[in-house]
Amino acid sequence: MRTSFISALGLYAVLIGCGVFFGGVEFGDSTPMKGQPYRTAYHFQPPKNCINDPNGPMYYKGIYHLFYQYNPNGPLWNMKTTWAHSISYDLINWVHLDHALNPTHPYDINGCWSGSITILPGDKPAILYTGKDRETHESQNLAIPKNLSDPLLIEWVKSAHNPIMTPADDIGPLFFRDPTTAWQGPDKRWRVIIGSQINGHGTAILYTSEDFVNWTRSESPLYSSNRTGMWECPDFYPVSVKGIGKGRETKYVLKASLPGFNLQDHYVMGNYDPQTDIYVVDADFMDSALQLRYDYGRFYGSKSFLDSGKDRRVLWGWIEETDSKSADIEKGWSGLQSFPRTVSISKSGKQLTQWPIKEIEKLRSEEVNIHDTELEGGSVLEVVGITASQADVEVSFVLPNIEEAEMIEQNLVDPQLLCSKNQASVKGLVGPFGLLVLASKDLTEQTAIFFRIFRSHSKYVVLMCGDQSRSSLTYDVEKTTYGAFVDVDPASETISLRSLIDHSIVESFGGGGVTCITGRVYPKLAIDNEAHLYVFNNGTQSVKISKLSAWSMKEAQFVQYRNEENLFSNYDEQQRKILFENF
Repeated sequence: MRTSFISALGLYAVLIGCGVFFGGVEFGDSTPMKGQPYRTAYHFQPPKNCINDPNGPMYYKGIYHLFYQYNPNGPLWNMKTTWAHSISYDLINWVHLDHALNPTHPYDINGCWSGSITILPGDKPAILYTGKDRETHESQNLAIPKNLSDPLLIEWVKSAHNPIMTPADDIGPLFFRDPTTAWQGPDKRWRVIIGSQINGHGTAILYTSEDFVNWTRSESPLYSSNRTGMWECPDFYPVSVKGIGKGRETKYVLKASLPGFNLQDHYVMGNYDPQTDIYVVDADFMDSALQLRYDYGRFYGSKSFLDSGKDRRVLWGWIEETDSKSADIEKGWSGLQSFPRTVSISKSGKQLTQWPIKEIEKLRSEEVNIHDTELEGGSVLEVVGITASQADVEVSFVLPNIEEAEMIEQNLVDPQLLCSKNQASVKGLVGPFGLLVLASKDLTEQTAIFFRIFRSHSKYVVLMCGDQSRSSLTYDVEKTTYGAFVDVDPASETISLRSLIDHSIVESFGGGGVTCITGRVYPKLAIDNEAHLYVFNNGTQSVKISKLSAWSMKEAQFVQYRNEENLFSNYDEQQRKILFENF
């Protein structure tokens, strides 16, 4: 066994000799991908083929692990998915490992579908995942690491007891999937929920176990709603004003991914009694004025985890392509993950706040700033000095004159429909104002993220829109306009917007992250160095840029680990960190 330390540069040479992806280019047995303007620079994605749901993210013995649904055989989704596996020290730079789970047994021969990881006593990770059998019926299965002394947890072994949960008669065999991270109650029994629908109602079926192998279905589900159909990728976790807590201030979030034409992640918040397993929500799905969703754009199949190293909850979401299948085949890949976000309760306590993890600041390079600048109605100001196709932008607006805002009945208006009818080119009184990203110099192409201010009886209402109607000259891509309300008071607060721009994805966070909109765009003109960034105001009332800061973003690094001698595994934690820092 090799125990001496090899320098980071020396190990890098060893890895290249084994066939390695570095910065998105493989050295070894595959052709490098060149001339791909839609390939992202700092969002997580494998070097090729199709990725979808994030699975089982965890922080374990100093290392972040991300598992995810992956088709190793092509760039389009296929039922027969694997659990791919990557590791990181900072959630920014990644090493792709061998696949953790492959469809090899009768109970999962048609796919190792989504699931979660639970850390059992003794620091023992355990995967619960959905398997699809030869008839595509669904069951829940268990896998554990082959060797707990391996710090990378490269190999996993499926339990001889599989399947450990199968659907009962009232549960359709195609509606029983995606187990959550398990938790222990006061009675020391484990609990887990499975996504389902019963009698057409979205349901979180609750199971309990003493040994994590033999599971018993509870008489009642954790929660069920007649406002929705099938629930995929459920998630259930506590949050508090101070972060992750156990006091009376704690709320419990239940998230459900709702399949269909518009893939959406909705959530509810409420109070959970661990003694009785009774969960009482503040408002049902689709039943609040804010229509609680993680993201009002493209964001689905999400999964959160407790980052015990930094006492925070971190959220990942799958961002699908919105171009054509033929384009995906030509690219050789499809899908990526959102940039990881921290999750907490908003100041109002009525919804969640999401924000890019602080580690993103490691990628910032060139910086430009604008302060106290008035934007008159109909004006556009270019932000120069950064790489506009690969940027992080934060801007705050002050609204000196909002008394003339237009009237709406907020409870009677669909915000997405309101944005669709009032796109960035439609002049209003207070707004639209915001950012034009991935824009061509002549603004023929542009993706607009903006606000409009309305009055509703005795209060002001902030509408946030993601307008992709002019995002590309290409016809066979989706150009949806997204919209949602932002729970801030423009009379007493600045209106803030942050956008992460990465070639073909734009993640935007309004009002400090209480409203998020993610879009996929495929410009023809505004690519790479031809992309521009603007601040604009197309309302009749002036707005003021209180502060704008924008940064060019460096590339995150991705390495494909293919070393049969497991040299990397024999390094201690400090040595591995040195390797990562020298990416």
